[in-house]
Amino acid sequence: MIQTLLTRFAADGPAIHITPAELFTWHGISITNSILYAWISSLLILVVLVITARRMTLRPKRGFTQLVEIGTEFIISTLAGSLGSRAKATKYAPYFVTTFFFVMFSNWLGLLPGVGEAITYNETPVFRPFTADLNATLAAATVMMVLVQVFAIRESGIKKHIRHYFAGSLKNPMTWFLGVFEMFSELTRIASLALRLFLNVAIGEVIIAIFTYLGAFAAPITALPFLFLELFVGALQAYIFVMLCVMYLSAAIHHDHDEAEHQPKGSLAEA
Repeated sequence: MIQTLLTRFAADGPAIHITPAELFTWHGISITNSILYAWISSLLILVVLVITARRMTLRPKRGFTQLVEIGTEFIISTLAGSLGSRAKATKYAPYFVTTFFFVMFSNWLGLLPGVGEAITYNETPVFRPFTADLNATLAAATVMMVLVQVFAIRESGIKKHIRHYFAGSLKNPMTWFLGVFEMFSELTRIASLALRLFLNVAIGEVIIAIFTYLGAFAAPITALPFLFLELFVGALQAYIFVMLCVMYLSAAIHHDHDEAEHQPKGSLAEA
């Protein structure tokens, strides 16, 4: 049995693509299958969420509307706990709530029939999940980290925000060394966010492809448990992505405030 499976894998094996493929060019710009599906997914998510928002009332509704309400309230409560203010949480919630639902639904839409190897154009899959493209997750992580920096500067001011990287006396060379290292760590956070999201989605895609291939005519049965697992993983990875961004914002804001509280008067000006 095992020898038969190994022989079958050696002969052809399941079609697995880790990198996006170019479908066509538009005014010299390469349009890949992940970009195309990202546009479709974004439009669909936008329409669905706008319709859902219009259906929301003071009286809770059931179904999909209730799911969106629960997710929104959960993220607002988490923001309030991290930032220490319900007003601040409400102020920044639209950015984090939007990111959460966009990442989660992008993960889920990648599991639809027809996404992947089912539909091809010139032997290239037409649709590829947006979050299964490392370029896409790098872009999403970069946007979120830029927003975190903007929000931190808005709360503390640019001078205090930059100063918190250089804790200690500026006459000490180690202060400058550690400050530059802290700034560099912000870039590593982008890579960490992007790789975590990409690898979890891509690995899930590979596992489903393998068990679909092994199942042959019974593929829906062999792949079904992993589809349900990926639904959970898709939601979990969206939550982790957003919560890490919330933690980074909270650390930047509270760090700045702690510096201001413990710093003697006039010391910042002297520095």
